[in-house]
Amino acid sequence: MSNDIDMVEQIRYLGLLRKIEDFLYLEANLLDERRYQEWLELLTDDIRYRIPMRKNLAFADQARDITDEHDIAWFDDDKATLAKRVAQIMTGIHWAEEPPSRVSHLVTNIRLENAAAVLAGAQELEVSCRLLVHRNRLEDETDFFIGRRKDILRRDGDSFQLARRTVILDQSTLLAKNITIFI
Repeated sequence: MSNDIDMVEQIRYLGLLRKIEDFLYLEANLLDERRYQEWLELLTDDIRYRIPMRKNLAFADQARDITDEHDIAWFDDDKATLAKRVAQIMTGIHWAEEPPSRVSHLVTNIRLENAAAVLAGAQELEVSCRLLVHRNRLEDETDFFIGRRKDILRRDGDSFQLARRTVILDQSTLLAKNITIFI
């Protein structure tokens, strides 16, 4: 009997993981297609969207190579700030997005980190993934943003909303002229 329960839990887990993947792939498509208003609807009102900075430290200090949540970051936005960024881009006169960038988000290695709690009824899912975001502007501007994300997804009926995102970029120095895209 316990093997049957384990199998049922595995099936529930795989179904949930597939829904999470679909949500993250939908989000990537909305961003790539510049459907920013629809993207904003995927976010909770209390979202925190953060991209901390990386530091080049000695091996002994590597545990401190990412700025903490009270330190400087590339972005540390709430929903109001994200909505203002979207509104600015959508004016059509944003200097760094005229003409608009061509962007592709690749999301992979998606994992549900708190599976046991979620299967027991927890409303917030801790999800990690790897990402590569490619941006091309004008004739010769190409940027790659590579790293990992740690997300908190909150159940919203039969779907989810993004409640928290932390993006850990592999680069300590960004070579891009700007970051006007959402990662």
